[in-house]
Amino acid sequence: MTQALKVALVTGAGTGIGRAAALALGRDGFAVVLAGRARDKLEATAAQSTARTLVVPTDVCDPQSVKALFGRVQQEFGRLDLLFNNAGVGAPAVPLEELSYAQLRAVIDTNLTGCFLCAQEAIRMMKAQTPQGGRIINNGSISAHAPRPNSAPYTATKHAISGLTKSIALDGRAFGIACGQIDIGNAATEMTERMAAGVMQADGRIAVEPRMNVDHVGQAISYMASLPLESNVLFMTVMATNMPFVGRG
Repeated sequence: MTQALKVALVTGAGTGIGRAAALALGRDGFAVVLAGRARDKLEATAAQSTARTLVVPTDVCDPQSVKALFGRVQQEFGRLDLLFNNAGVGAPAVPLEELSYAQLRAVIDTNLTGCFLCAQEAIRMMKAQTPQGGRIINNGSISAHAPRPNSAPYTATKHAISGLTKSIALDGRAFGIACGQIDIGNAATEMTERMAAGVMQADGRIAVEPRMNVDHVGQAISYMASLPLESNVLFMTVMATNMPFVGRG
């Protein structure tokens, strides 16, 4: 008897952490659905993967776009085993009072509402499919534990993701749905390139911060995804060892 194909969906799969996760899951035997706004970047990820992939340009802020994404997954594969809720954005690093409403809204819509909408559709699929169940991994941040200066919108949404993760983990129990969160610190991606030139510290200094290979994040997600549904990593932190996070800097 052949083993059923495992299906993973990764949002924000065109670059950085999303790409690393998608490639790692593909190496682990998942068919991987690649979602994100830019088709060319998603196709670049697909070109690097040895797995079966499906590219679906998606705006996670748009409920209809999210519904269309999961409709494609249902049509192509008939089930979903893993959702990695990865898509996210930040706001300009300026004092809170200088942020516009539009800048705040963009962060909330992507980081929190988008994560909620994707989780909602994933739960619907996972409840209805046979065998029932699946796993959702939310991309949190060490900002969910300690903020950087001038990061209120991003930090607030990542605190909210921690609450969403706990709620899904609780509400999914009866349906074989496990939910965990990965909090990532200083993975070397396009978003963290500025750290090589120095970023503001809590005391106002500008300091260069160490980064880690983004592939290590992919490996961590692979581990979380590899567990049977009777086991769950509720929270995992993976970070550059020497970054100023633990203690007082």
